[in-house]
Amino acid sequence: MRPLGTGDPIRLGPYRLLGVLGEGGMGKVYVGQDHARTVAAVKVLRPELAHDAGLAQRFVREALAAQAVRSPGVAAVLGAQTEGGRPWIATEFLAGPTLDQIVDRHGPFDGAMLHALAASVARTLRDIHAAGFVHRDLKPPNIVLTSAGPRIIDFGIARPEHGLTLTTTGQIPVTPGYGAPEQVLGRRVTPAADVFSLGAVLVYAATGHRAFEGTHVAAVQYEVVHGEPNWQGLTPEQHALIAPCLAKDAAVRPAPEQIATVFAGPRKPHAVWQRGPVADAVKEREREVRALSAPLLTTQTGTGPSRRGLFTGIAAGGVLLAAGGGGTGWWLLRGSGGGRGRKDLFTVPPAVKTPAARVLSADDGDFIVGGSPKPLWVHDGLVGKGSPAPLPIRDVIVAGAVSGGIAAFNVVDGKRRWAVAGMQMTSRYLSLSDRLVVAADKDGTLHTFVPSTGEPKWTAKADAKALLAADTAAVYVWTKDHRLRAVGRSDAKIRWTASLPEDFRTTVFPRGAVADHGMLVVATTTGHALAVNTWTGRVAWTVDNQAKKRALVPAARDGVVYLNGKTLSARRISDGKELWQEADQYADPPEYSRPSVFGDSVYACVGGNVVRLDIRNGRQVWFAIEGGQESPVLVQGSGAWVIDDHDGTTVHTVSLRNGDEVWSYELPVGGNDLSLATAGSRAFVRADDSLYALPVF
Repeated sequence: MRPLGTGDPIRLGPYRLLGVLGEGGMGKVYVGQDHARTVAAVKVLRPELAHDAGLAQRFVREALAAQAVRSPGVAAVLGAQTEGGRPWIATEFLAGPTLDQIVDRHGPFDGAMLHALAASVARTLRDIHAAGFVHRDLKPPNIVLTSAGPRIIDFGIARPEHGLTLTTTGQIPVTPGYGAPEQVLGRRVTPAADVFSLGAVLVYAATGHRAFEGTHVAAVQYEVVHGEPNWQGLTPEQHALIAPCLAKDAAVRPAPEQIATVFAGPRKPHAVWQRGPVADAVKEREREVRALSAPLLTTQTGTGPSRRGLFTGIAAGGVLLAAGGGGTGWWLLRGSGGGRGRKDLFTVPPAVKTPAARVLSADDGDFIVGGSPKPLWVHDGLVGKGSPAPLPIRDVIVAGAVSGGIAAFNVVDGKRRWAVAGMQMTSRYLSLSDRLVVAADKDGTLHTFVPSTGEPKWTAKADAKALLAADTAAVYVWTKDHRLRAVGRSDAKIRWTASLPEDFRTTVFPRGAVADHGMLVVATTTGHALAVNTWTGRVAWTVDNQAKKRALVPAARDGVVYLNGKTLSARRISDGKELWQEADQYADPPEYSRPSVFGDSVYACVGGNVVRLDIRNGRQVWFAIEGGQESPVLVQGSGAWVIDDHDGTTVHTVSLRNGDEVWSYELPVGGNDLSLATAGSRAFVRADDSLYALPVF
């Protein structure tokens, strides 16, 4: 928000203009306040464009569309002037985050929120279509989450259900990846186009990624017209509900009313928007808007906030949305407050490209099947003894430094990039979307660093005894007083702290934790597992005595958690319902090691051997004679990698196709302090203080 400048009007209709929210090629959006102290977003067509008949008609059409739609799911139009002078539209302020902001900061929606979102937006689309309009630009930034539920904004290209949607330059204004195939092709559209957009929005909300992606706009649009959506991350139930919306043929897509019915949420659907991080963000914005609408038009004295101060606080603190259109009808004011220094702590560069190693081929003579490969590099005395397993993050591998603390080494040659003293070597390090690495110091404070450079970013006093897991929203820790705690990635603030049941308080196994689809699954050293909701910290379900002699280390993907132990089982992560289990009748006792999920299979060791199971039903695909007792089975290239912890000196690789051994690598030194990691067509092995990088086939 910035003050009014030369040429800006002071008043439009009943609204006294207080500042400029933003501007674009067609016009500006001002903050206005009427005599009743109602704060509004007032969109105005630029004076030099007011005589352009085409643009003026488009502006009028936008006003008429916004006024014609009677629905609680859209921003209310407070007033408009479309004839004479400068055309303007006044709409209510919407205090709340947009859908893309929430997914970016807190991760994909859980089942209840996704159902509530789908049903609410579908009902609003029904109202828009009932008024005779097609929105034509439904996408995550055009959905605002308020305490009353989602609201659709931006009617800038909404039009009646006939004709093409063309700009003055003849281009079709379709947001890549969200516009329907018929929009991409420039054909006539019907309300079914909005249904397609809703399907793409729901894929994004459920998974955090777009339904259609590509390296450039043309590639994305080609995928929309000819390609298959990216369904990865959807549960079978979600896929069944969303897939019909993304049908290429508009005639077979469901109507919004049908979507609202099949996605019928909880009995009180508004409740999902009134608790948790989304509700907290909304309430903060609502307080700021109420403060903005207070009677501050007269001269102020004392220490109360100034009008400029309120605008500055709102702009720095988050979201104010002016519902409008024309591609610039609303502006999002982002920021975390607290000055430039604090903002910089949360400004994180994108993840760098992984320098992948060459994949070896026996057919090309790169190696002999049954032989032993030559390491890419070996460094002795590189890492500290007792370090957590090495953590590959794109172009570096993170491990404990010899002198203590955390260090990062170049994956290409093993040379040290950077090191930071004072971090706990006994607590695992976590990657945050490959853009940050997080570690804890001896006092339990979390520290984050850019992996490639070691540049420090945000810190958080979390009293962490150990790091458990992380997702797109938060880092989850086990505290020194034996509780679970969530620390937000977007602001480094503690989201919640939860006490554990008695059986879990002192027996949490830090490496036995995983976060997926809004749930955190934590294991104990005594073989129990517990799942908590990542929004609230409340216990959702538990499993007792899953493991007896092996460490219980769950794996999770696409809403399913896989638990090792006396059986290898798959459970729905939302409620713990068992989907399948497999017990090895030849192992004594039949204890599985930590599972790994890759493609359509689950891998684990049992009875000193490697087993591959079908992810859908747990049926055995093959059984390999090489393996270990505790070692994870990691997949890289065309092989499965495992440490033979019988002798502690051998790394085995077996073919993913049939389980036959391809090669083995004998470590020069053995022992119990071994760990394995794979990434970027490399396998990394830590043995005591040495680090090995091995090729893959």
